[in-house]
Amino acid sequence: MTLPSSAVLQALKKSASSMAIRDTPFIYNEWYVAAFAHEVGRDFLARILLGKRVVLFRTETGQAVALADRCAHRAYPLSLGKLEGDTIVCGYHGFRFNTDGNCVEVPSSSKCPKELGVARYKVAERGPLIWIWMGDPALADAAKIIQYPWHRDPAWAYKGKCTTINAHYQLLYDNLMDLSHVGYVHKNTIGGEPEAHSNAQMKTTRTADGVHVIRWLLDSTPPPTYSAMFDFKGRVDRWIEIEFSPGAVRLYTGAKDAGAGAYEGNRDGGLGLRTLHAITPSTPDSTYYFWSIARNVKLDNQDIHEKVFRQIEATFHEDKLILESQHQRLKQRPDPLVDIAADAGAVQARRVITERIKEEAAVRSPSIS
Repeated sequence: MTLPSSAVLQALKKSASSMAIRDTPFIYNEWYVAAFAHEVGRDFLARILLGKRVVLFRTETGQAVALADRCAHRAYPLSLGKLEGDTIVCGYHGFRFNTDGNCVEVPSSSKCPKELGVARYKVAERGPLIWIWMGDPALADAAKIIQYPWHRDPAWAYKGKCTTINAHYQLLYDNLMDLSHVGYVHKNTIGGEPEAHSNAQMKTTRTADGVHVIRWLLDSTPPPTYSAMFDFKGRVDRWIEIEFSPGAVRLYTGAKDAGAGAYEGNRDGGLGLRTLHAITPSTPDSTYYFWSIARNVKLDNQDIHEKVFRQIEATFHEDKLILESQHQRLKQRPDPLVDIAADAGAVQARRVITERIKEEAAVRSPSIS
């Protein structure tokens, strides 16, 4: 469903109060990134994901495992215990738990009551990422994990990182769905001319599971990061495609010499950047931000590889400062905010999240409450 400008403005007027920060619940029946694969090994990795404490580790054969990080006996964190073979030994009273979360030994008793077991969460490893399902186990279908082939496509080179943002997860979606800020906040890297972003052509469409936004910056000056990677003849036509679904935002951005056919659909021969923004809520006040940047030019140039990564990382630090400042102000004064036409993508993304949360609440399973 494409939203015409008049419908967008009407929808925004009705949704101004939706921008206020509040302690909203999470979507549980969804795949989220729990960690980069290299972060999980034989040492415990403890994280708070969707408000739940989780311990991640690998078995002796390399299989990733995620369990609730709380011994059922006296609530001591299992991540503070030790791993013996594929068994976690609680550091408080020596209770042992297998990879299914079952208690298999109580040193002071010959019995292991079923109630001593801890939750096991389903995980799936896809390329450099480990995904986790925190909701109803019966609904976990790994085939529904978003497809992201650019992590394994030899025509693209990528690098990624995990950043913690001390802000509500919806602010991250807002930031990514409305990129009119790029020319102001990231002027020295991926931004360029603020006016080009403010005057960009924009089309917002609801999809089966999310929102798609495309922005065109026609006949604009290439920003510094683009010019460092590609030899443009002069001014360029830039595209910014944003795909939102709960748990992740995928960006396809790039540029080609102005008038060379990119706007008409021929982007071959231009600069392309694929950015994954996997957003995993931790608490109402913090979010794990797993991101990667892939490019389709100068793949063997290590200097360019590191320079682009550093510049993209710098933009995320600029966003981090803004998001955390926003979050604090909204906690202090949670008044409704005012939306404009550029917020159409963000408003639609919030609606998707609200709808999904309501759907889950209507059929809430005791296993995820």
